[in-house]
Amino acid sequence: MPSSLPASVPSDLRVEPVDGVLHEVERALQTSLDRGTLVRKRRSLGARTDRDTWVRIERRPLDKIDSQGWNGTECAALLEGVAKPQWHRGVAWRQSGHPVMWRADETDLLPGAPIGSSVLAADPALGDAWWQAFNASLDALAAQRTRRVATPDTVTITQAGVAEVISRFVTGVDVTVTRWLPAHADLNWANVTGPEFCLFDWEDWGLAPQGLDAASLWGNSLAVPALAERVRRERHHDVESRDGRLMTLFVCAKILAPDAHPADPRLEPARHMAARVADDLQRDY
Repeated sequence: MPSSLPASVPSDLRVEPVDGVLHEVERALQTSLDRGTLVRKRRSLGARTDRDTWVRIERRPLDKIDSQGWNGTECAALLEGVAKPQWHRGVAWRQSGHPVMWRADETDLLPGAPIGSSVLAADPALGDAWWQAFNASLDALAAQRTRRVATPDTVTITQAGVAEVISRFVTGVDVTVTRWLPAHADLNWANVTGPEFCLFDWEDWGLAPQGLDAASLWGNSLAVPALAERVRRERHHDVESRDGRLMTLFVCAKILAPDAHPADPRLEPARHMAARVADDLQRDY
């Protein structure tokens, strides 16, 4: 499919012209996109169609597309027992003259609005039914079989990568992951709905160390201590496992990155948890 985008491709879809790619998607999927519902993120777009479905459009550099491809949303259609939008169809193409590819996936509309931005600053007051559906979906996901490997932040997760990230907290300890289970790999409050639970944006799912999803949602809840504690309590069998503790350090390392904003309310609780978990691992080794 030819591209109608300008020759120079900026790096942020929130600010660059996107009419060309929207027309490409409409032609390919034979639908019309409601521009009034357009959601623009750094590397993805989304809009409602004239057949009451949703289309998510993503641009990804070729060096972020490995041998397994990047059809995660399509592959997630086979998952059973997980609350997610039904996938209908998709299309992908390489942008002429540029080392990037585009992909559009059409799914059912969400049953509710996303709970918030990726990191919450206030308690969403979720009911027990939401947490029950949340647990049921994560348990069902972990029981699936797949050859896909998770790509959190579009980077394939590996044993070597995990060891490198958490080496700032622990040394001289065996940090080998023992259980690799299917994970969403981008579990945050912008990718779940309420009051009815639904988990969406499946482009990066695949095998990951046990506890990655639980640790990720915990890390995105740290500005609301009671919510962060609720996540850990609900997923205690994940976060309290040895691999779950490694994933807690993995998430803490990302929060405590050198470029972290000094006013981020998650910094202090992340430091505290990282020190505690590191001590536990050192003591148990």
